Amino acid sequence: MATIVKADVLVSWNFKHIVNLDKIRGYNGINYQLGHNMIEIRTPKEIINYENTNP
Repeated sequence: MATIVKADVLVSWNFKHIVNLDKIRGYNGINYQLGHNMIEIRTPKEIINYENTNP
């Protein structure tokens, strides 16, 4: 779904099925074969910038 709606990033804690290097390569390989853009798949820790949050 994230590919179809052209999301910039998919964020998940699901390390077994989504945020997994082999799976990400597979997802993007299929995206490439079908002419879609690659998708960034990251964990929340990689996205949240704690330095800019107010206490």
